[in-house]
Amino acid sequence: MEPERTEAVPAVPSVGVPAGRRTFLRWLLGFSVFSTLAMVATPVLGFLVPPKSTSNQAGGRVLAGTTADVPVGSGKVVAMGSTPVIVTNTAQGFHAFSAVCTHLGCIVAFDSTLGQIGCPCHGGVFNASTGAVVSGPPPAPLKPVTVVVEKDQIFLVNS
Repeated sequence: MEPERTEAVPAVPSVGVPAGRRTFLRWLLGFSVFSTLAMVATPVLGFLVPPKSTSNQAGGRVLAGTTADVPVGSGKVVAMGSTPVIVTNTAQGFHAFSAVCTHLGCIVAFDSTLGQIGCPCHGGVFNASTGAVVSGPPPAPLKPVTVVVEKDQIFLVNS
């Protein structure tokens, strides 16, 4: 049998004594739990509170390029804020439409061999002057965007 201890054991370590292994592991576990919760909460909050965007407000104008960038019978996809827009130059003049296909949301491109706007995903074809569906699976025409040509510059107007 062991002799009884008569000296008092301190309940809290003194200031000069280094922390024990259990104290360190408790701190490490608490930090890990906090970090995990922060990594889960950050994207959720980022989704629920989107950032403010000043580039896509109503009434703004975006420079799409110059008339030399889009010769007759061609087209060019440009960014209008966070939205892709296709600018075409046909015999009837400059036109612009949303570059997002109305079928499944792929980005369309100008097909110079056909002289029309084509969707590379499922073969949808749109009229370059009107944005109307010519063939393929798209259910609706491309949404038009207002185009203003001043001197040799092409502007897209948010509305």
